[in-house]
Amino acid sequence: MAEKNCWEFKKCGREAGGIKVKELGVCPANPNHGRDCWMVAGTFCGGKVQGTDAQKHSTCMVCEWYKQVKN
Repeated sequence: MAEKNCWEFKKCGREAGGIKVKELGVCPANPNHGRDCWMVAGTFCGGKVQGTDAQKHSTCMVCEWYKQVKN
């Protein structure tokens, strides 16, 4: 499987030029952290903006994207 970025896997529309950019802005993981978005503060997961990597750790641990990349 070719390497994907989180926005391709999750289809959030927050990548540069994405369909949700006007509403929610470009994700701070875009363009350089699509494979390790859990390390970036302010990403949008679970319907809300997440905090620092330490604050969002429990959310990321159950994320299918996180599990796929870490395995």
